[in-house]
Amino acid sequence: MLKYLVPLEWKAFSRAASFKFNLFAKILFLLGALYLLGVFMAFGVLSYFLLEENGLPPFETINKYLIYYFAADLSLRFFFQKLPTANIRPLLILNIKRSCLVKYFLGKTMVAVFNTVHLFFFIPLCGILIYEGMPVLQVVFWGMSLLLWIYCFNFLNLLLNNRPVFFYLTVGIIAVVGVLQYFGAYDLTVFTAAFFKSFYDYPFLVVVPLGLLVLLYKWAFAFYSKNLYLDAGLATIQEEVESEDFSWLDRFGTISTFLKNDLRMIKRNKRPRTTIVMSLVFLLFGLLSFGDLVPMYNNEVMHVTFGIIISGGFLLNFGQFVPSWDSAYYPLMMCQNIKYRDYLMAKWWLMVLGTLVLMILSSFYLYFGWEVYALILATGVFNIGVNSYLVLWGGAYIKTPVDLGKNKNVLGEKQAFNLKALLISLPKIVIPILIYITFKTFWNLEAALVALTVVGASGLIFRNKVFDIIERLYKSEKYEALMGYKQKN
Repeated sequence: MLKYLVPLEWKAFSRAASFKFNLFAKILFLLGALYLLGVFMAFGVLSYFLLEENGLPPFETINKYLIYYFAADLSLRFFFQKLPTANIRPLLILNIKRSCLVKYFLGKTMVAVFNTVHLFFFIPLCGILIYEGMPVLQVVFWGMSLLLWIYCFNFLNLLLNNRPVFFYLTVGIIAVVGVLQYFGAYDLTVFTAAFFKSFYDYPFLVVVPLGLLVLLYKWAFAFYSKNLYLDAGLATIQEEVESEDFSWLDRFGTISTFLKNDLRMIKRNKRPRTTIVMSLVFLLFGLLSFGDLVPMYNNEVMHVTFGIIISGGFLLNFGQFVPSWDSAYYPLMMCQNIKYRDYLMAKWWLMVLGTLVLMILSSFYLYFGWEVYALILATGVFNIGVNSYLVLWGGAYIKTPVDLGKNKNVLGEKQAFNLKALLISLPKIVIPILIYITFKTFWNLEAALVALTVVGASGLIFRNKVFDIIERLYKSEKYEALMGYKQKN
């Protein structure tokens, strides 16, 4: 069956309207994957010696913290791993057995980068353990058990993908346990270390993850076989929703109609709601740098970068898909007697309000000193006065429809790669870093913060001029956007 399905996927990829850009994106993804594999291999080789140099028993320490390694893996899978139903819809009308389709797409998940990278970590690690004199048979079965757990999480994610409550509950418990351990109140790793070490002490226990893997595979196979129908699992779910008036937005005048529409979209659909969740997650990224959780991030470049991310989490997540959020009804909108300026201004105000809320929520960074919070506020003003325009500017070149009902690239949806949008995105981080470092180097910290604030405030002064340029750009790209939103592959 591979000789039929693989050529079909290649034809679907090569005949797409955005083939050149997608090919470039694939090349970049391949380079990124190779880099990631190299990083995992380096950690697999060096982790033993690094732990030993710091006076920690390597094997015991690795077993102790494997629970957090697996929790991070499951979290990344939930947000980024594609479901195996990606290209099944057009294949259902062909003379191909349903069981063959399910086996093929489940097999694709097993060779995905989410599973492959772990091979480059555990295999070198096992090699180092054997090199250090540990019993070969026990190490091999220990490593095999861990890899089997990784594949168990692969199929578990496929089954729980449409039931996010289980994911959030599990990650929430792990996060609470991690905080309790950090403050010395409770140490779960005492039990998890013994659990993972048992696969080394008793190699026959490898049958536990092996049996669970077989069970989860059969469960996933039965689930997708049962739901691969256009009028069942792949059909669009119709839900009843309540109407909200959001009358408090009427103070914004004519753009209030678009603001209300965006708020309803965020409230009712999975994909926009995910932008809110990711914005709150970005709010905590500063702990890696300002909290010195990752010492290598504790430098001026990363401070400014995390300041942009903390205050601009919603702006960056939501703004990058303007106007793709409205792709389902964008042709209808373009037939209406509406002003493009009002449409763009509504998106801008929504990003500004989101940035202001995040600037207020980030006030807990005062714990690390007034300089930290002042930097977040300064980068927040820069986000409002400069990056908000860059986000709208880059959005004019993104012409890939967004499926509001799904968190990932499923059922044929994918984010288009665009070189122009990429080049426009670079100044969002580079410019504030250059401003901050320049003024702090030649003057002082206060001058750097004032410079960021002044540049951001200046952008607000020239808002009308900037919107004239952006509006003309969107009008010139309108027809290409309409054509792009009709593309299904």
